[in-house]
Amino acid sequence: MEIKTGALLSTINYPADLKRYSEQDLEQICQELRQYIIDVVSINGGHFGASLGVVELTVALHYALNTPYDKLVWDVGHQAYGHKILTGRRNQFHTNRILNGISGFPKISESEYDTFGVGHSSTSISAALGMAVASHYKGEKDRQHVAVIGDGAMTAGLAFEGLNHAGIENSNLLVILNDNCMSIDPNVGALKEYLTSITTSKSYNRFRDDVSNVLTKLSELGPNAHKYVKKIEKSIKGTLLRQSNLFEALNFRYFGPVDGHDVKKLASVIKDLSAIPGPKLLHCITVKGKGFALAEKDQTKWHAPGLFDKITGEIKKPVVDKPQPPKYQDVFGHTLVELAESNPKIVGITPAMPSGSSMNIMMKAMPNRAFDVGIAEQHAVTFSAGLATQGLVPFCNIYSSFMQRAYDQVIHDVAIQNLNVVFCLDRAGLAGADGATHHGAYDLAYMRCIPNMVVASPMNEEELRNLMYTAQQENIGPFTIRYPRGNGVMPDWKRPFKALEIGKGRKICDGEDVAILTIGHVGNFAVEACKELNSEGIHPAHYDLRFVKPLDEVLLHEVFKRYAKIVTVEDGCLQGGMGSAVLEFMADHNYKADVIRLGIPDEFIEHGEQPELWALCGYDTQAIIETVKKVAISRTTKTMAS
Repeated sequence: MEIKTGALLSTINYPADLKRYSEQDLEQICQELRQYIIDVVSINGGHFGASLGVVELTVALHYALNTPYDKLVWDVGHQAYGHKILTGRRNQFHTNRILNGISGFPKISESEYDTFGVGHSSTSISAALGMAVASHYKGEKDRQHVAVIGDGAMTAGLAFEGLNHAGIENSNLLVILNDNCMSIDPNVGALKEYLTSITTSKSYNRFRDDVSNVLTKLSELGPNAHKYVKKIEKSIKGTLLRQSNLFEALNFRYFGPVDGHDVKKLASVIKDLSAIPGPKLLHCITVKGKGFALAEKDQTKWHAPGLFDKITGEIKKPVVDKPQPPKYQDVFGHTLVELAESNPKIVGITPAMPSGSSMNIMMKAMPNRAFDVGIAEQHAVTFSAGLATQGLVPFCNIYSSFMQRAYDQVIHDVAIQNLNVVFCLDRAGLAGADGATHHGAYDLAYMRCIPNMVVASPMNEEELRNLMYTAQQENIGPFTIRYPRGNGVMPDWKRPFKALEIGKGRKICDGEDVAILTIGHVGNFAVEACKELNSEGIHPAHYDLRFVKPLDEVLLHEVFKRYAKIVTVEDGCLQGGMGSAVLEFMADHNYKADVIRLGIPDEFIEHGEQPELWALCGYDTQAIIETVKKVAISRTTKTMAS
């Protein structure tokens, strides 16, 4: 379907084209850009509300700055669709997040305008500061460096670390705080309350509107006057806000709050700030989903709604005529509440992903026992450790790729102290259209090397429930349960709980010649592969390890004594993963066998639909069939005469 482009936007391929227009034209350009994003995302899907909220800011930045010479760093990247459209990718935007299409996030290899690759939050300030210091070192004093960070991303420790360092570097850095009180879910914490106090203080805002004129006049009194005026300004700000200005305490010049949807004013302010040396922070107030009424009203739902009718707002979902398996995340959410109802020690923790992880189910049912700690994975883990020292059983739910940010805390604060923290790693394996930054490729490898840690993965919804039930038993210690994005395989999934023996796998089916070893959801690929192979006279055995640590050594002894051909299948990296654990076992016990490992190769996998990526990496059902055929002996199935 061809998407029409507005009259002005159709002439803008790069920021240089944008600059040919007058400031009076910017509002129409913003309207056309916003409509183009709505048109394309409604048909192709993708992140939605965040980019709509920064249309004016995006246009103003590229109008006022000299990009790509001036360095513009977007935090997370959910908000960068307008940026991509204005920087040479309008004609490719319909391929956004599609296999072999453009990335849904800024990516250095994709465009010189994408100065830093992102996908996780809170990296922009540190990255932009690094660029600013490098420019200063090289003598490029006219180069601007801008980090655009959301108020949700500002809650992460890395953002504060960047601010703290920037305050002592006299570098040409502008941090733009995109304040919409949202990340994916509503923001939480003291920082949100602080920003709200700034935006709602009538006295401060009246003062803010007048202060620049006053400073200009007083500065004419001499060079020393400006220094004293700045002290007076800080004092007045602190008095009006009943607290010191956080950013100015870190040696940032604070400007704002300003209307983030007044494109002409934004362009003017950004130009003015470019002339001011040192670290600066511009506080912009925006509305996530701006310009699409339903997205403004329900910002969480419209963060990434999928396909929808842009006229009616109806989100398009497939029509099914029979019960469907639930999402693994929903099984987690409902099971956690069920367990917590019978075990008062259970509490839930999530770093800013209550809806994405389905922790919101517990937050609604038991608000005093579920905690959203903001985008702060390190804090989430150590907070959980603190809870565990007092006899509680924290279920800490973090996306697999986000857990990478808290690895030291897992080792230092949980595992060394052998605390019963249950890590539920959602989006394990290839996560789909978000691409390399979001694939949970490494958790099997990075968790199984930690002493005291149990590492398990369910093959279906019932196993997820039983692993969660097992993990909250007395004195279990650190326990990791990883499961993928998307749906399971059991419409009838709510079965009675059963404690599982830790480190015990199971035989799915017996066979000849070849043994297939799987862990997690990919075991269902092997089940389908075995059915197809059986119909062709090939009969592999199939074992579900269930635990990669501790390994079921009894099961593995059986496998290596019976089979000379072994295929391992996992939705994780081959280096250090389940297949590697099997090879280690083989070497330690002096077995000899031909072992073929299927999984994620030693490369970063790009974006695409999950089935496309499973096939690309060679561990979907068809890949298992082809692999087994290469090493198995085909036998003709004999039938008895009646």
